[in-house]
Amino acid sequence: MNDRSGVPRDAASTAVADADAVARVWAAMCSLVLKQEDRRKEVAETLGMSFFRAKALRRLLPGPLTMRELTARLATEKPYTTLVVDDLERRGFVERSVHPDDRRCKIVTLTPAGVAAAEQAERILARPPRSLLDLAPEDLAVLDRIMAELRSPRG
Repeated sequence: MNDRSGVPRDAASTAVADADAVARVWAAMCSLVLKQEDRRKEVAETLGMSFFRAKALRRLLPGPLTMRELTARLATEKPYTTLVVDDLERRGFVERSVHPDDRRCKIVTLTPAGVAAAEQAERILARPPRSLLDLAPEDLAVLDRIMAELRSPRG
């Protein structure tokens, strides 16, 4: 491989340069998504709850889940899921009911207020950052192509 001046580079220097570029790109992506416009903070402030509670509501949008399923989808521990669901139930965002086939299991379902809150969180999180909206059309097309490539599974 050659550098910009056409001078060949060895594999080791290419790997270091590529690693540095990957690190810079990843840091920029994280900054864009997590820091420049902190959507998680905006969700928490708008809904008046922790982002994790809003995440629980969002996980329930497709439909009711057992406590075990919700715990798995939140990637947390069962006692913490219970605390979160207790709080969301007190606030009127979810209801718990006994599973029809297994009385030991509880099913968590969004209330209409829970659906509205989860949908509001989704709208906030789906809103593109201003800097992305400001890109020139040709730059956006290049980024779109690159993102499609990054999302596609590698063979």
